[in-house]
Amino acid sequence: MNGNVRPDDGTHPAEGELHEPLPESARDLVPTPFRPGLPVPLPQPKLPSKRRRWFRLALVLALLAGGAGGGAYYWWLRLHPQLPPGIVFGNGRLYSDEINIDTKYAARIREELVDEGDQVTAGEVVARMDTRDLEASLKRAQATVRQAQRAVDEANAAVVQQQTQVLLAKQEYDRAAYLVQKGFQTKEVTEQREQQLNAANAGLDAARQRVTESVHAMEAATHDVELYTVEINDDTLVAPYDGRIQYRVANVGEVLPAGGHVFAMLNTSYVYMDIYLPTEQAGNVKYGADARIVVDAWPEISIPAKVVYIATQSQFTPKTVETQTDRQKLMFRIRVRIDADWLRERTDAVSSGLPGIAYILTDPATKWPDRLKGDTKAQGAAAQ
Repeated sequence: MNGNVRPDDGTHPAEGELHEPLPESARDLVPTPFRPGLPVPLPQPKLPSKRRRWFRLALVLALLAGGAGGGAYYWWLRLHPQLPPGIVFGNGRLYSDEINIDTKYAARIREELVDEGDQVTAGEVVARMDTRDLEASLKRAQATVRQAQRAVDEANAAVVQQQTQVLLAKQEYDRAAYLVQKGFQTKEVTEQREQQLNAANAGLDAARQRVTESVHAMEAATHDVELYTVEINDDTLVAPYDGRIQYRVANVGEVLPAGGHVFAMLNTSYVYMDIYLPTEQAGNVKYGADARIVVDAWPEISIPAKVVYIATQSQFTPKTVETQTDRQKLMFRIRVRIDADWLRERTDAVSSGLPGIAYILTDPATKWPDRLKGDTKAQGAAAQ
């Protein structure tokens, strides 16, 4: 027997004996027989198929999406707990009325006293225009007024003088008429005295007319003074409301036409949020209804507000509204304004553009939840 021949122990099939082939999944487990002169192959890791990789990726994405959705839902429930009946809400942003501070007359900017971001009060001077030409015209008009006043005084003096002449002519005429009756004076002298009296009366009327003309001239000059004074005052630009300077549109030295923009400011005394409610909710909202605003920046603060506007026409309206389901798609714009007294104490805290939620009380019998009862001292301190 050849020493290289392995004895048959009954566990291997005899030479030429057939046996069932191994499945493909088990072939990788059978070691490759060693052959002299050939390298021994190492087992190679089997890469997952493309379908398996896509399955794993989809599973990971599903887990991430589920976790994100669950977290978002948790925070949504935390920020929007269940509300009692009689309270509706909608999303929106805080807005302030934007006011342009413009020139009334064409002029050059001489001085700017505020800058972007500055808080201003109503009546505060924010800029001055160059008014040297108007000031010169004002001085001329004032001189004209003084001259007209002297003319009025002279006309009044002429009236007094003419009244004296009338009195003298009247006395002479009366004396002549008396002497004619006594036979001591001729009728011709009496007629002369009468003509003198008529001339004196005519002179008095003329003097009174000169007084009226002088008064009218002085009034015209006075109106010129008032006009130039108004123009100079209008060239001193002031803030119409309490607010914050948002933009500086023009700089010192620029010549602006009438109506040219110098500053744009936000009226911080009028801050509101517009929300949109469906038909069944908007129909229960009343003017002056109590409301609360909660902005995302301060979720723990409930800002007191009131309903000041309800749209008379719906928005997002379909072209044809036939069924009740379509009618429920109608949306109405509701404006909720923050309480002015609350704003007056916290002007620096409220910023236009902050997103948030407005809650409206549609049933006066409903009580606000604790988190929406209104701004407390602690909440006010947090806002500041």
